This record gives sequence, C-alpha cells and structure tokens, in this order.
Amino acid sequence: MHIRTIVAGALALTATAALAMPALAQGKAATLKIGWTSTDSAQDPYGIGAKLFKEKVEALVPGQVQVSLFPNRQIGDEKELLEGMRFGTVDMGVITNAVIANLETGFQVNDLPFLYADEAQARRVLDGPVGQELKDRLAKKGVIALGFMEGGFRSMLNNVRPVVNPEDVKGVKYRVMQNPVFIDMFASLGGNAIPMAWGEVFTAVQQGAIDGLELPVAVIDAAKYYEITKYLSLTNHTYSMIALLVSKRSFDKLPKDVQAAVVKAGAEATAEQRRIAGAQAQEIIVSLGNKGMKVNKVGNPAQFRGSVKAVYEKFRPTIGSALLDQTLAAVQ
Repeated sequence: MHIRTIVAGALALTATAALAMPALAQGKAATLKIGWTSTDSAQDPYGIGAKLFKEKVEALVPGQVQVSLFPNRQIGDEKELLEGMRFGTVDMGVITNAVIANLETGFQVNDLPFLYADEAQARRVLDGPVGQELKDRLAKKGVIALGFMEGGFRSMLNNVRPVVNPEDVKGVKYRVMQNPVFIDMFASLGGNAIPMAWGEVFTAVQQGAIDGLELPVAVIDAAKYYEITKYLSLTNHTYSMIALLVSKRSFDKLPKDVQAAVVKAGAEATAEQRRIAGAQAQEIIVSLGNKGMKVNKVGNPAQFRGSVKAVYEKFRPTIGSALLDQTLAAVQ
C-alpha cells in the first residue's frame, strides 16, 4: 500500500476501529524497537521524539503495539541503525539528516549551510512538496519517514577561540559527521574537518585529538559537552532535521490498522516534538552559559554565506537540480 494511502487511512482511525484490531483479538501485541544514539535526558531532542511516538501510538491502539526504547547507541550508531532499517533487522530510529543523506543524497539539501532563515521556514519547507519528495525517495530505499523532527540549528563549539567571523574557523580541527556537505562546508571556511562517528567524539575532545565540533545546543547540553569545551558560537550554520524513521519491512508486517496508527502517531509526535524543542532552545543557551561556556553570536551571517556559496553548486548534481531549485524557491 502506498504511504500516502496509509496517511489517509490514519486520519480516519477511530477508537471503535482500534478495539476491533486483529492483533488484540489474538492477544498478541506487535513489538517495535526504536533506537537513537544520544542520551535519554528530558532535554534531548531525539529522546523526546522517540518517547512521544511511543506514548501516542500505544494510546491509539492499546494492547496492539509495544514500543521499546533504546537510547545511547544500544543497538548501534546511526549508520548501523539506518542500514538495519533497510534490511529489516532494526524497526525504527530517530536519525540525523546528514546520515540519511548518505543513503538518499537528496537529503543533502537540508545540510546546505545557512539555507534556512529560521525554524518556522524550515518546518514549512519540510512539511510541503520538498519534504514529500524526500519521503518518496527514501521509501524507495526501504525506509519510511514518519516525520521530520527538530534538533535545532547547529552551532560551533571548540577549545581554541570563539567564532565571530569566518576566519575564526581557520586551522581549527572540527569533528564533522561522515557527510560530504559538512566536510566541504568546514573546508570552505578554512577549518580542518575530521569525519568521526558519534561514539568516538567525546573522548577525542577530552584527549585533544580534535579541537571541537558542531551540534545543536540541546545535544551539547544533553551530552555534557559543556564539561570539555570552552567556546560556544551561535553560528546557526545548519538546521538540524532529525527524522523519525521506520523500516518498510517492519512496517509492512503490521496489520493495516496498526500501520495507520503508526503514521498518525508519527505526525502527532513530530508536531509536539518541534514545539518542545523550540521552547527549550533559548533556555538551554542560557543554561550552557551558566555552566561555564563562553557563548557568543557571529558578527555578520552574510559573510559566512558568502564563504560557503560554492558548496551549493558543488552538490547540485547529487541533490538533483530540480529539487535544489525547488528548495531555493521555497526559502526566498
């Protein structure tokens, strides 16, 4: 069944239908395991999204489905989780956009530096035709996107100096995700981009193997990077979309009415997760300053955009010219 048909069915789900579902009659609940790589703290955007999904889907179809939560890389790093979803060995995950882009390169459009002006604009684009195109492409790879949640804008943190102007990035060793857009972005700013899996990063910063990294403020706080880095510069260089994903193989094994509940719960959890993430972001920035980080804004965002302009055209072929132009038109 096409995913758009499932979505339409989700909107028609009622309590009466839920009581009549086959799995309940058999006394068997479907089990979905959902993994993510960050913490299980109350402020972690990945954990918030996963727990909201669990709460909503189990309420929609009581007794029909049980969602088990696996934070902190318990069932793998993001690359492993995504590969597992493709082959049906992992049911679900909350995955960073840049990692998804390694599977479906159209997602690179979301990682283009300084693309989105603010959260509201990013949400409109991802909930519109651009987002639907990305969902359709990913479904062809065996993974269904239930919602595009929000990690917040990514900022730079390091132990060398504050980033006020583009030249402040030069020569600093930054961990970046294993994604070519991020590598080229930092290279275009003169930084030393070091691709590294998430599980290795904290120790690498502690030991001085890298000078810093870039993260949404919520993840900085949840993962306690304020304990080992001095400077937090609010560069807002990339909007961090984090996707709530389900394996198509796992999804297809569910009864049709449970599939509808999964889709509906995904949409509801996404909307609520975004509201929570947005409300928390400013509070977290103040908190990080209180915990000892030296926080600053950048001097002139336009200077940064000019420095990375070539990155857009370099990735046009892999994103797809039509999708890139459609996105650029949507953010005008």
